[in-house]
Amino acid sequence: MTEDDTRAEYIDPKLKEDGWDTKLNPEVKINRNFPITLGKIKASGGRAVPIRADYVLSYKNRQLAVIEAKQYNLEVGEGVMQAKDYADKLGLEHTYSSNGREIYYINMDEGTEGLTDHYIHPDELWKQCFPVKNDWQNKFCTIPTETKGGVMSGRFYQEIAINKALDAIANKQNRILLTLATGTGKTYIAFQIVWKLFQTHWNLNKEKIDRQPRVLFLADRNILADQAYTSFFGFPDGALVRINPKGLKKLGSVPTNGSIFFTIFQTFMSGTDDDGNDLPSFGEYPKDFFDLVIIDECHRGGANDKSSWRSILDYFSPAVQIGLTATPRHKDNIDTYKYFKEPVYTYSLKEGINDGFLTPFKVKKITTDLDTYKYESDDHIIEGDIDKEKEYTEDDFNKTIEIKEREEKRVKILLSLINQSEKTLVFCATQAHAAMVRDFINKHSQSKNPMYCCRVTANDGEIGEQHLRDFQDNEKSIPTILTTSRKLSTGVDARNIRNIVLLRPVKDMVEFKQIIGRGTRLFEGKNYFTIYDFVNACEKFKDPAWDGEAEPCPDCGKVICECQATPPKPCKKCGKTPCICEKQPPKPCKNCGQSPCICKKKVKIKLANGKESEIEYDIETSFFGDDGQPLTAQEFMDSLLGKLPELFKNEKQLRDIWSNPLTRKELLEQITDAGFSKDDLETLQKLINAEKSDLFDVLEYIFYSVKPLTREDRVAKAQPKICSLLNPNQKEFIDFILQRYITTGIDELDQDKLGNLLELKYHDVSDNVLNKLGGIPKIRAIFLDLQKELFKVKVA
Repeated sequence: MTEDDTRAEYIDPKLKEDGWDTKLNPEVKINRNFPITLGKIKASGGRAVPIRADYVLSYKNRQLAVIEAKQYNLEVGEGVMQAKDYADKLGLEHTYSSNGREIYYINMDEGTEGLTDHYIHPDELWKQCFPVKNDWQNKFCTIPTETKGGVMSGRFYQEIAINKALDAIANKQNRILLTLATGTGKTYIAFQIVWKLFQTHWNLNKEKIDRQPRVLFLADRNILADQAYTSFFGFPDGALVRINPKGLKKLGSVPTNGSIFFTIFQTFMSGTDDDGNDLPSFGEYPKDFFDLVIIDECHRGGANDKSSWRSILDYFSPAVQIGLTATPRHKDNIDTYKYFKEPVYTYSLKEGINDGFLTPFKVKKITTDLDTYKYESDDHIIEGDIDKEKEYTEDDFNKTIEIKEREEKRVKILLSLINQSEKTLVFCATQAHAAMVRDFINKHSQSKNPMYCCRVTANDGEIGEQHLRDFQDNEKSIPTILTTSRKLSTGVDARNIRNIVLLRPVKDMVEFKQIIGRGTRLFEGKNYFTIYDFVNACEKFKDPAWDGEAEPCPDCGKVICECQATPPKPCKKCGKTPCICEKQPPKPCKNCGQSPCICKKKVKIKLANGKESEIEYDIETSFFGDDGQPLTAQEFMDSLLGKLPELFKNEKQLRDIWSNPLTRKELLEQITDAGFSKDDLETLQKLINAEKSDLFDVLEYIFYSVKPLTREDRVAKAQPKICSLLNPNQKEFIDFILQRYITTGIDELDQDKLGNLLELKYHDVSDNVLNKLGGIPKIRAIFLDLQKELFKVKVA
């Protein structure tokens, strides 16, 4: 009896008997073969096996339990660990394993488990999951997830985040934090939360129980507010309001007609009174005007104790406030976690990659012998005063000192490493540096399109925004590369970014996570993206706060800080927060008389003739293990040594497997499934200077310390025996195959390549050609025999 038979004949009838009858009770839903993950994307292409639960039991639009089914003849215990894993993944308290004969029940929260004779009835299971009656929680559950006509569907972690936030609101929690990695769909989650609140007419005014909520969506970039505004379709006409400076000026006051308002902090901080004094526009609203405030990327200022933007959140303190952030708790965003407290749900970058919802990444670290600079007498000082005793470091370049030849060399190195047709983001030190890099890229790129590389910074205004929109359009290939300084570290929802380039230091881990998030979005055919690190930022990957236990607060020692969050003090003169006193301009410089001072200029150096061509560089590639942590090449090889020997017992077996294209293909697939892609092996091939050798030589070197042979040497040693019994036509064809193997590598010897090789050699593969070669069976036998002879060759 198959597992499907067991489900149909035993488990399904028992579920119906115990109350899980979808025909009798429309609130009951049984989700069969429920997709949980997509399967991790493999660097070599394809995905790992996705996770599917045999049954997920839902009642009143809430998932309540999971069932792992096994064949009738298997022991019920065979499914227990899967049942626990799936329940843990889905955040469910109740889970079962069943083989049709027996039912094994596990309560994940209480830690109790054992055999049972029934599945808990839907009503009883609901009471166990929600023991305290909560009217708002029940109302929220009556509203199904909005699918926008079936074109939009959620992921398991998004549903958990939505429910966790709504449960918190129902339980009158007024500060709520959701921490999910960039690219996991925080805007979708915000939309679904607001949708359910809107449909149930939830609000904080007890006297107006039938009023729909007023919601404020706050961001710090127009592009984020715009993206959210366009994502919230489906609400009635007039419900959505986009607040911007032009609109405020036209109206003469803040808009109040509407339900869901979108704006940025900067707009709400602007405004003047009748006398022309600064008066933040948010103060025109009553403090209790909004029922809900959603703060996108809340770690970037709104929850910061010292930020002037914090006054907006303090002003609208009666509202429930939901913070959305893509970064874990860290010293750089400690105020966020002070303000909102413990996240109600967290979904990390590591989880997103392992589940297949985010794209994996690779790192290439590039160092040059001009990463630091000390003045030499033959270099020419174009401008400024050089400190001849100082060694200038990465923090100084393109801020206090500029060497154009250095930047041009870096651009040439970059262009030699990337596929120049792939969309790429380059992060530069300043806006001026971004312009310089843009010009060098356009100068040296293979493309002759003048818009191939564009700069997008604050100074580029609407032109830059248009470049960004074109870059985000997956149907357009120009611009291909964007340079920026800080503007594009967030808010770039471009799914096909393949390369991220760091040409400036990134010391803030929070910003670093944001930058990496630019590449994690899924796109068809995108198996990974690559980070080209010229500034040694790789250390930022070692982040236990995102991949494990969070760092304790340095003040109170708690993982979730319990320190008292103190709001900024009112101004001593005007008594307002933020201060609205008239600001005096800074005093003129005593030397130049200007404000701001223009005395000190950036030092500009021109290297002596020929030095630019002498700049040398090294590339260090980082590998990543199953747990998402970076590995050095040695650590990677050590992990290979630990995992792969089970695939072959000794060198002879490895040689035998590799000699047959079918078993070789199977071995490469097994190596990929173990976490080591063919691309990784090719990178190791470069690291051991074996690029002209076979991948077999790489494996033989790693496991048995055998010096690699070049493909050319291998062919030279094997060719006489291979060709000894062939006729002239067969010999000519085999010589052609071997030459392509020398040039290209092992892929030329794949089983399905024989037909292509015949076409490449003879163009028109007529019967006459095949007869001269001895016919298809003979050609195939020769093709297989030559591989056996190739890999019999050993190092002398």
